[in-house]
Amino acid sequence: MTPGQKYRQRGAALLLLLAVLGLGAASLLIGAFGRNTGEAARQQRTLATLAQAREALLGFAATQGRLPRPAASALDGRERAGDCADDAQCSGFLPWVALGVEGNDAWGKLLRYSVTPAMARAPIVSFSAIADRVVLTRDGRGDFAFVAGQEQCDISAQCLPVVVFSQGKDHYGTAASGVTQINTAHGNIDEASNDSASRSFIARPASDNAALPGGAFDDILSWITLPTLYQRMRAARNLP
Repeated sequence: MTPGQKYRQRGAALLLLLAVLGLGAASLLIGAFGRNTGEAARQQRTLATLAQAREALLGFAATQGRLPRPAASALDGRERAGDCADDAQCSGFLPWVALGVEGNDAWGKLLRYSVTPAMARAPIVSFSAIADRVVLTRDGRGDFAFVAGQEQCDISAQCLPVVVFSQGKDHYGTAASGVTQINTAHGNIDEASNDSASRSFIARPASDNAALPGGAFDDILSWITLPTLYQRMRAARNLP
């Protein structure tokens, strides 16, 4: 073998090695970006499902003169029977059958739902009914700040009539099969608060950083303001 042939073989071997390494790196990159893209797609589908639920709630109120009560159970998407005695009874799962919409998010977990009791009774007496749901976030120091509503809700300073949310991919939630997802995180107190809340809810940017105030968080919240609700109901001539 001549020196030239020897060098050419070494060069070819080196090129082959680089090609193999390149394919491996590309596979890793494709896998990483594929996972991120897949997760982003699920988030977008969940946002679309929440938007659909929000529109269905407005349509229900326009025709029924009130907002629906929560679902009867995790396996029954019809409305809970009877009036809500308190805030807790008006908080649960979105009544997907009553609304004719998808009841779970892109991770297969049921959407959560909380409605002001006075807004789930017909007719809604607009001059006296008080919307009392609120949404908070955390500021740069980790302190709570109101996003919607305020500390005291009254007829002159209304809060929200309804909140709908997804509990995200991880931690809390209930599957469409009715099985409760076990929370395996530690310190995710904001998610824990949303899981048991009946009036005050928390909305934050998603993060898996457990060291942040409130801990890891991936809930996705949506809500309807009282002016938006009343405008739709008045347009349908279904608000006294």
